[in-house]
Amino acid sequence: MIRFKYNEKIPALFRNKYFLTILVFLIWIILLDSNNLLLRIREMRELNRLKTDKEYYTEKIKVDRSKLQELKTDDHNLEKFAREQYRMKKPDEDLFIVLTPKEDRKNTRENR
Repeated sequence: MIRFKYNEKIPALFRNKYFLTILVFLIWIILLDSNNLLLRIREMRELNRLKTDKEYYTEKIKVDRSKLQELKTDDHNLEKFAREQYRMKKPDEDLFIVLTPKEDRKNTRENR
């Protein structure tokens, strides 16, 4: 009789062995397994981030290769690049650098 009273207090859903088995299985899959669902979701996000990074860098490589090809083929472009990027000048020239406010902020951050 006592056992019967305890069974009445437990809802019928939790007395069902199939429900309990499925519940334990879901808890195991979501939280406890070495390849759990939470880890899989995290890895999928990381994979998507890496794919977008790959696309960005492949595009950047294409642009840099085309610039490199321009520099290798034309001396005028090489001189222009050296003057703009490395601020090189001829011995009898004066160099004036004019920065926009955006470039100025970027340079002050890099110097810190």
